[in-house]
Amino acid sequence: MTQGEALKILKTGANVFLTGAPGSGKTYTINQYVAYLRSHKIKPAITASTGVASTHIGGITIHSWCGIGIKNQLNKYDLNKIATTSYTKKRVSEAKVLIIDEVSMLPPATLQMVDIVCKKIKGNQLPFGGIQIVLVGDFFQLPPIIKFSQNNYSQEILFEETPNRFAFDSPTWRQAELSTCYITEQYRQDDNALLLILSKIRGNNFDKESLAQIKMRKINPLYVPAGAPKLYSHNVNVDFVNNQMLEKIEAKPKLFRMQTRGHRALVMAMKKGCLSPENLYLKIGACVMFTKNDQKNGFINGTLGTVVGYDIETNLPIVQIKNGKKIIVSSAEWTVEENGKIKGSITQIPLRLAWAITVHKSQGVSLDEAVIDLSKVFEFGQGYVALSRVRRLSGVHLLGWNSKAFQVSNDALKKDREFQAQSIETEKMLSRFSEDELVKTANDFILSCDGKLDTSKVAHEINENKTDTYRETLKFWNQGMGIGQIAKMRNLTQGTILCHIENLINTKKIEKDVLARIVPLNIFHAIPQIHSVFKKLDTKKLSPVFEFFNGKYSYDELRIAKLMLK
Repeated sequence: MTQGEALKILKTGANVFLTGAPGSGKTYTINQYVAYLRSHKIKPAITASTGVASTHIGGITIHSWCGIGIKNQLNKYDLNKIATTSYTKKRVSEAKVLIIDEVSMLPPATLQMVDIVCKKIKGNQLPFGGIQIVLVGDFFQLPPIIKFSQNNYSQEILFEETPNRFAFDSPTWRQAELSTCYITEQYRQDDNALLLILSKIRGNNFDKESLAQIKMRKINPLYVPAGAPKLYSHNVNVDFVNNQMLEKIEAKPKLFRMQTRGHRALVMAMKKGCLSPENLYLKIGACVMFTKNDQKNGFINGTLGTVVGYDIETNLPIVQIKNGKKIIVSSAEWTVEENGKIKGSITQIPLRLAWAITVHKSQGVSLDEAVIDLSKVFEFGQGYVALSRVRRLSGVHLLGWNSKAFQVSNDALKKDREFQAQSIETEKMLSRFSEDELVKTANDFILSCDGKLDTSKVAHEINENKTDTYRETLKFWNQGMGIGQIAKMRNLTQGTILCHIENLINTKKIEKDVLARIVPLNIFHAIPQIHSVFKKLDTKKLSPVFEFFNGKYSYDELRIAKLMLK
């Protein structure tokens, strides 16, 4: 499946599991979807399983978002307390789309708790309380650490913990009826030799031929390439290398302190997840890595360089990257937004010492080269993640490996075959719909989320100036045509034509008194009742009225009724 096909599925409002190998563009696809939603005035909840992953997508951890914190079990008291906490209740009740990145690192119990909290706050027994759920990840990458609770609860627990390790083992996963979108494109690696090795590891088919290739990339520690970051499986190795190398430089260190704003607990979580440290010590000659994307200024998350000085006026570090370009590195801001308001922010120079980094924190980073030590790998997927960070095999420099380094979980392998088959079925389903049907479904979903149509610069149905398009619709309206006829004449969806009519009413070009001609016969008698529900609920939004009638009337029908409301 391509990124574009996955994006079309997402826009329909279906619950989705978005997966694919490292470098296939999962994060890029999600960012495209987020931009699309925001262009239609829909604010998605963007979360991730870990703090590191959440900084890559500009979100917060799923644990913070739904108020479960470090819990791995819930009882009725816990649930009621979470559901009545004002900020948690507000964010969940207003959510229409929930994105959870790096779902491979999310235990099944956590996914189940998120589902329970959403159902409770939404007052809706549909999976996740009726929120569109988008799970993103690759189960060949690092798995979650499972910690089972000691059951000392005074009240009955709401579900039994499972010995299974992965989120797809949760009953919540099955109940969500996820459409699997398995992206098969590759954007990080362009080296067939490395891609073949990664493919063999991914299929648990690492063989003698692959090992021979790997052996050719082994180097003596005395001849490590200068400037290449080292990837280790343990923090202790990373800290030791970075501190030792910084101390070797005789220049005076310069300290850059992180600035923070927002709720203490949220800020603490953001600091923990940020690749740039709270206190960044730099020296001229220090090997550094950029920790944020800024293509305008010539760097991305993972770009390597060396501190060559400080700007005279601003005292900001000057970093020379591999191509020789020198960049004055200004402070960057990481923020968490909710309903258009910043809830927390951290500001720091987007750099970290890059002589060494853990495999865990390298997720989401693309590197031209790396020195990799896989001799102490302790978890399935660590070696796969480390190798997949590098763009070409020539950039891989191995210090060593153990027997687990090139293995992946058999459970993940078996499930991955299922995901590939499911994705093929999703593609077949997608092919049955015309472009017009997909646009209408996407527009219906936007309306169900109380979003706005015709605000996206890339909307399928709008290719002309808004004033002209409204005038064209008005021309056909004045000829006595109905919504369906106008939509057919203009090759647009009925939802789009309804948007035009609403605009024409607001600008006094169409009078409300003549709207009766477009009311479907099946709801003509129900108009007074629908109006009374709008007034009773004291709302102009469609979704509360839609839910009140349990879907008896479509969003288009309710919208027509709303247009007639005085």
